[in-house]
This record gives sequence, C-alpha cells and structure tokens, in this order.
Amino acid sequence: MVEAYVAPVVITAIWAFIGIICPFFARGPNRGVTQCCIMLTAVTCWLFWLCCYLTQMNPLIGPKLSMNEIMIMAREWGNEIKDTMDVVA
Repeated sequence: MVEAYVAPVVITAIWAFIGIICPFFARGPNRGVTQCCIMLTAVTCWLFWLCCYLTQMNPLIGPKLSMNEIMIMAREWGNEIKDTMDVVA
C-alpha cells in the first residue's frame, strides 16, 4: 500500500515543475506575461487540487441514512438489529 504522503508530494512536485521550470521555456515578445500566467496557473491549480484532496481526507458531511437503510445494512453485514431502540438516531 502506498503511504499517505506520496500523493501530495508527487502532485506538488509536478505543479512545482510546471510553475518553476516551465516559465523559463516561454518565448515571444510577451515573455514576462506568459511566464506570469504559467506560474499563476500552476499555483491556482495546485491550490485547488490541495483543497479538494484535504476535503476528501476529512469530510464534514456524512451520508444521511434512513432507519430502513440502517436496518438493511446491519442485516447484510451480519449485525442484525432486533429492536429499533438499539439504533441511536
């Protein structure tokens, strides 16, 4: 199994390459503007990815299940609930 820190390090390295190395390959009369656009694009894409990644690591909202769904899941997983009072709502 891959360690938890591998994905953020790899994605950060990719966006760092795009934002730091790639602007040096810009050509043309508007080289400064092109470099700035490439760097800003890399930073904003990395920041968007980081926010999405961190949100999935610790979601604030979980699934909302009805009592019927909870009973079906408990039965299918081998923890059948005999009385609905056993389920904390």
